[in-house]
Amino acid sequence: MRIIGFLLLCLLQLSCAGQAVPKMNGVSFVASRQEVTQEHVDPVVAVNASHAAVMPFGFIRDLSSPKIIFDSERQWYGETKKGAKQYVELLHKNGIRVMLKPQIWVSRGEFTGSIKMEAEEDWKLLESTYEDFIMTYAGLAEEANIDLFCIGTELEQFIKNRPDYWMALVKKIKTVYTGKLTYAANWDEYTRTPFWGDLDYIGIDAYFPLSEEKEPTVEQLKAGWQKWKKPISELSEKIGKPIVFTEFGYRSMDYTAKKPWLVDRTEERVNFEAQAIATQAIFEEFWPEDWFAGGYIWKWFIDHDESGGLDCNRFTPQNKDAEEVIRAHYKMY
Repeated sequence: MRIIGFLLLCLLQLSCAGQAVPKMNGVSFVASRQEVTQEHVDPVVAVNASHAAVMPFGFIRDLSSPKIIFDSERQWYGETKKGAKQYVELLHKNGIRVMLKPQIWVSRGEFTGSIKMEAEEDWKLLESTYEDFIMTYAGLAEEANIDLFCIGTELEQFIKNRPDYWMALVKKIKTVYTGKLTYAANWDEYTRTPFWGDLDYIGIDAYFPLSEEKEPTVEQLKAGWQKWKKPISELSEKIGKPIVFTEFGYRSMDYTAKKPWLVDRTEERVNFEAQAIATQAIFEEFWPEDWFAGGYIWKWFIDHDESGGLDCNRFTPQNKDAEEVIRAHYKMY
């Protein structure tokens, strides 16, 4: 298999990795029904991750609903403030730095970037409930000595329609939390985000379309990156802030780089090698760049032994070829 060649290349490069600037070699540590134990964190350490995203959730009924419900007894443990704090504490004990990344879930999985109110009173209520939500977790970020706090994820219409609110919200967050800030912009949104200059990192959920091929090579994928990489690096230079991929990853299926954002139940054939190849390509293209700070694999479930595996064409790299690519590459940086 070609993937063996990639892994050997990674191992050969280890000898010259001593001068590499440390990156955020992260995993998106998915919230669960249960508390995290050392057994759940050991695989994160074993894959050489230095960072993890912890993701408490708030919920809204639909795209035009202004009320965010969060930290409720009906949520899974890991989605609550108490659960997030427990996850952070155990990750910290293992030397894993944390990005706290509160997120919104819309019923039926509708895209958060389309959240938009029709009436001014609904906009005001959305702003109020979002502020309660994000300030609660800004307080936790300060209390738990979090390295990086993400102020929102893929909320383009909310930001586009209420930019003054967001500018003021960033200032308010800074009165509570003294660490580093980012925002997770969708891959087709980040060029229009108005407040990058007020944050510490330009955050991008990096689901860029790269290839129409069923199983493209590393070279083809790196070529596909070029039209996206140039404007990313130019924005970093213009704003004077490093880039972090707040989410990145590929499904283990045919055509994985065609529409990497797909989260539907598509039944494309399981293809571990395609996922591993795409993961290798993004590492080779971005991690050596000085303006690039690293990223967080989407996604990593706490119960490693039961995640991923032979019949899984979803995003997780766990128990797949891509996990070995990640392990080797994260060891380099």
